[in-house]
Amino acid sequence: MPASIEPVPKLTLYTGPDESPAARPAQPPARPAKPDLGWLAEQSQRLEAASPPEIIAWAVEHYFPKLTMATAFGPEGCLILHWLAEIEPRTPVFNLDTGYQFQETLELRDRIAERYGIEVELKQPELSVEQYEALHGGPLYKTNPDRCCFDRKISVLKQAAVGMDAWMSGIRRDQSPDRAKAPIVGWDKKFALVKISPLANWTKQQVWKMIVEHDIPYNPLHDQGYASIGCWPCTRSVMFGEDERAGRWSGTAKTECGLHTLEEKE
Repeated sequence: MPASIEPVPKLTLYTGPDESPAARPAQPPARPAKPDLGWLAEQSQRLEAASPPEIIAWAVEHYFPKLTMATAFGPEGCLILHWLAEIEPRTPVFNLDTGYQFQETLELRDRIAERYGIEVELKQPELSVEQYEALHGGPLYKTNPDRCCFDRKISVLKQAAVGMDAWMSGIRRDQSPDRAKAPIVGWDKKFALVKISPLANWTKQQVWKMIVEHDIPYNPLHDQGYASIGCWPCTRSVMFGEDERAGRWSGTAKTECGLHTLEEKE
């Protein structure tokens, strides 16, 4: 790391509601009132050499209490929750509950709460699955999966983002072309939030090594060949040699729900 670059902030652990006011500032430290892309790029470059817990601590230092996290309970999200439980467990975390999630995914939410005391809020679309399918004459995931994802994920996240300044995600650069250039810290124009990806430069192997070493709860469907887990109608297990996201929207050209694409699609 060049000598002119300031060191990464030390990891700060949350010690509970009885900590003295002096131990934690009531407000985040000063930062640009509006998104300063140059400042974000500078911070992102500086954090390239930081560990994921240090990146999370940086996010908490600069954006809490207006920092949130979205998780689909993938291995990366579970790993971030493991660290977040030590750094700042009061950070609001939510899941985009489309109504099409696997039962195993919902049960993992309960296991996370039991292990870490973090209650992940289920953010749901205005219409139930039954109402939504009745409105469109059947399951839209069969005929227009992009619209289904937009209505039941992207629109919901936009509502969840109201009042927040930043959000964390568990994406990795090696997952897909859309994620290959993801910065550690950047401006997410789609949701008008600063986006922080603590695991952007990590690999699948690094993630699973941590999960195994620390006995972190994960979705049991991974043990059945499901490398990437989304909604049950649009997810299958992958075969040997396939890309880890090959089981998502299999048989179509679709590879992303739209949350992490480079340009907004509607």
